[in-house]
Amino acid sequence: MIGLDLTIMNIALPSAQRALGLSDPGRQWVITSFALGYGGLLLLGGRLIGLLGRRRALLAGLSGFALASALGGAATGPAMLLAARGLQGAFGALLTPAVLATLAASFPEPAERGRAFGAYGTVMGSSSGVGVLLGGVLTDWLDWRWCCYVNLPIALAAAAGVLYAVRPAPWAAGVRVDVVGAVLAGLGLMALVLGFARAETEGWAAAPTLGPLAAGLLALTAFGWTQRRFAAPLLPPRILLDRRRAGSYLSVLTLAVGMFAALFFLTFYLQNVLCYAPVRAGLAFLPLTAGLMLGVRAVAPLLGRAPVRALLCPGLLAVAAGLALLGRVRVDSGYATHVLPVFLLVGLGAGWVLVTANSTATLGAGPDTAVAGAGVMTAQQIGASLGTALLSTVAGTATGHYLRSHPGAARQAAVHGYAVAGLGAAAFLCLAALAVFLLTGPLRAAEGRGPAGAG
Repeated sequence: MIGLDLTIMNIALPSAQRALGLSDPGRQWVITSFALGYGGLLLLGGRLIGLLGRRRALLAGLSGFALASALGGAATGPAMLLAARGLQGAFGALLTPAVLATLAASFPEPAERGRAFGAYGTVMGSSSGVGVLLGGVLTDWLDWRWCCYVNLPIALAAAAGVLYAVRPAPWAAGVRVDVVGAVLAGLGLMALVLGFARAETEGWAAAPTLGPLAAGLLALTAFGWTQRRFAAPLLPPRILLDRRRAGSYLSVLTLAVGMFAALFFLTFYLQNVLCYAPVRAGLAFLPLTAGLMLGVRAVAPLLGRAPVRALLCPGLLAVAAGLALLGRVRVDSGYATHVLPVFLLVGLGAGWVLVTANSTATLGAGPDTAVAGAGVMTAQQIGASLGTALLSTVAGTATGHYLRSHPGAARQAAVHGYAVAGLGAAAFLCLAALAVFLLTGPLRAAEGRGPAGAG
């Protein structure tokens, strides 16, 4: 269900924009609001697992997610839809750490661990791909609102499965929640994304841009300071001091910057430039799922055998190659020759990185397993929200410059903006791959064995 909602609104977004009167700069907030609620609260959700227990956390998250989905489907205006998407993300932030903690506890053996996280990556990856296709089918055959309503039967079935399969546990005593850290982290992330979003319309030097950016940096700096001084911090520093785990977080964050921006741009390229119907656009995204599943299957057997950096860096470079190809897309480009390779390479690299990162982050985390696992999805959602906002700004700026020199060439200008943003993202991921390689260090310094094996 969470995998679906990461992408299901991408195809429905043009229809929802027309129905609710969303502006072009405002449309990205349908995606970003989910990412903010999800990424901003995942660390808090990981801590709440220890207080509530996995069963209660799963049931509470499912109930809240279903109610938020119903609210989104009934939206009468942009504010109502954005609030619903934010609530979906918030309750999803309670679900995901419980799922990862259950998975890590159920499969402690190295061989089983690799297969289990390979299955997890396949489920998440295929769900995201199916979300794009399902979004097209529901939008074309019914209405974009069913992209929200579809979660109701899924949540009901999942709740029945939790009641059957997850054993109840007594309430935990003595668990403390870092409320100050949760507030600082959430406010900091939201302020940063707001600043990047404002840059598209206001400019980088404008006060509405610089103010939120400065406030976000200050809040996140204060968050880092408090985590070293609180007895029960939201994100214990020991989690990040493991270089393999830190490299995994950095890999996922930078992966998401490029991947989700590419999905955002290609959604509008397929429908507004190539004039694909929503269903056809959804089908056009299927190679992304195929590439992701191929990446998952290829990397899972290597988790106990190869160094972490030998798994993370090639995945990032594969995504960078796909984004570089996005930079070559033109108005008259063919799908098979220009768009299909982008989907395959981005999917391949994403599957490769996500499985490695999830397994590495939860390995040997002990009582911090839920928070360590939540850190992966936090990094992904921070990267998705910041990447969509930042690269939309880059694309919008490039589009504006093109239009000033080529008045009336609106479609060519939009595609030029997508291409510039794609090339910028490709360069960024290449630098990220180098940073991850250096961060995880030589084998003996970084405990270089793979995440499923003995370090």
